[in-house]
Amino acid sequence: MSSTLVIHDIATGEETVVLQTEWLIEAPNWSPDGRFLVVNGGGRIYRVELNRLPGELVEIPTEPAHGSNNDHGISPDGTRLAVSSGTGQGTARIYTVPITGGPLKPVTEAAPSYWHGWSPDGGTLTYTARRDGIFNIFTIPVDGGPETQLTFGPGHKDGPDYTPDGDWIWFNSDHGGSMDLWRIRPDGSGLQRMTHDDNENWFPHPAPDGASVLFLAYAPGVEWHPRHHQVELKLMPPEGGTARTIVSLFGGQGTINVPCWAPDGSRFAYARYDRFASPASSTPAV
Repeated sequence: MSSTLVIHDIATGEETVVLQTEWLIEAPNWSPDGRFLVVNGGGRIYRVELNRLPGELVEIPTEPAHGSNNDHGISPDGTRLAVSSGTGQGTARIYTVPITGGPLKPVTEAAPSYWHGWSPDGGTLTYTARRDGIFNIFTIPVDGGPETQLTFGPGHKDGPDYTPDGDWIWFNSDHGGSMDLWRIRPDGSGLQRMTHDDNENWFPHPAPDGASVLFLAYAPGVEWHPRHHQVELKLMPPEGGTARTIVSLFGGQGTINVPCWAPDGSRFAYARYDRFASPASSTPAV
């Protein structure tokens, strides 16, 4: 399994390869100052500086060092990182850590909990969590406290991310049949379905400039969000409507699980994978 980190320019369609490696790396975040990307691999978190390409994986040391997955992201002020970490399947909880590394500070008590978005003011996290056997969308204060459940009922809900004005949280859910994109107010009101096609749509990310929403589309009938699939990255208007395909690639899980936009909304980062590569260790070489 080889991985390639790519930056896509919306206006020109040009793509820049940031990093290629024979190891599995996932879920690029873009720092608020535009200087580096954050990715995960082998249970660890890494930064990739953008001032010199090709980039290198530089570990952000956390305590404990292992167990972080592809649900991570940088605070709006750039000082902290939210990570989802656990010792095994279904044990992940959300933590914060200084962007330079350090001990993990717990945020959620219950597991599993998978981080997906910061509120624009940095005070609240949104995430998907399984409670009573069903994944729903929640929010919680960044320093911990009672969690607030926003969605209810059957179906899998995942991938919540705030709009830049903080007025909406976008997410994906199959409670209407196929996996579609939805949005909801942070107080749990105003639920709206935003896609109505046959694709299986995942991980919506509103652009920082408010101009569009980026998401990952699988072919009809693909269940869950597997890695080894031909997928499309699409853009749609923030008020809903027709989506257009930006990139067709081999990827899926790990491609854009978390917010991946450049600070000005002109570009985004994503991970793609080599369909012909032999399976390799999931631990990056650094």
